[in-house]
Amino acid sequence: MTNPDPTMRDNHGKLGIVQPDWMRLPYAAPGNRIGLFGGSFNPPHPGHLMVAETALRRLNLHQIWWLVTPGNPLKSHRNLAPLEERVAAAQALARHPRMKVTAYEKVLGTSYTASTVEQLKLRRPHLNFVWVMGADNLSNFHHWQNWQSIIEGVPVAIVDRPKATLSSLSAQVCQRYAFAQLKEKSADQLPECKAPCWTILRGPLDETSSTLLRNRGHTPG
Repeated sequence: MTNPDPTMRDNHGKLGIVQPDWMRLPYAAPGNRIGLFGGSFNPPHPGHLMVAETALRRLNLHQIWWLVTPGNPLKSHRNLAPLEERVAAAQALARHPRMKVTAYEKVLGTSYTASTVEQLKLRRPHLNFVWVMGADNLSNFHHWQNWQSIIEGVPVAIVDRPKATLSSLSAQVCQRYAFAQLKEKSADQLPECKAPCWTILRGPLDETSSTLLRNRGHTPG
């Protein structure tokens, strides 16, 4: 496993290159409610920001961490911008003081959300994590590696996205874990709930998508 220490040492114990801040885990006090918002963010856009803002507000989170993945295993990497560019673009967009951008998944050496969540829980056992995702990801959620361990490992907040309102409730994960749904009016209780527990957050919608921006020739940075 990759050494999570931000300073690297050679065989003689000498200090080497210090990793940038975005390769480290943000600080959070024990007991804090932390939203984990993962994605390629290729590029990040106002729709992503709206999801993050909705979760931050409705779940009463102390922070929301944008986890910029080195690459989504379920998507082609042919048009994937360099990690550093996507991190910089996410930082430029997520300027709220309680939004933190990190590419710590690269340090962990994990490619799958289930492994990332497991490792974060081991490293920060005193934080209350919530997995935050847009409803447009629900249709293929059951194809994610060890997807059951995600919803059984941390509470999950599903934020509504354009054209995904009705399909979200018919998704396999929602059907299978229907018994664990928390009413939206009680969403602020989600970070303190024991998994499996999930809720859908409805609010303002933004039609922007990363695919649309890439098709228009947009590149982050």
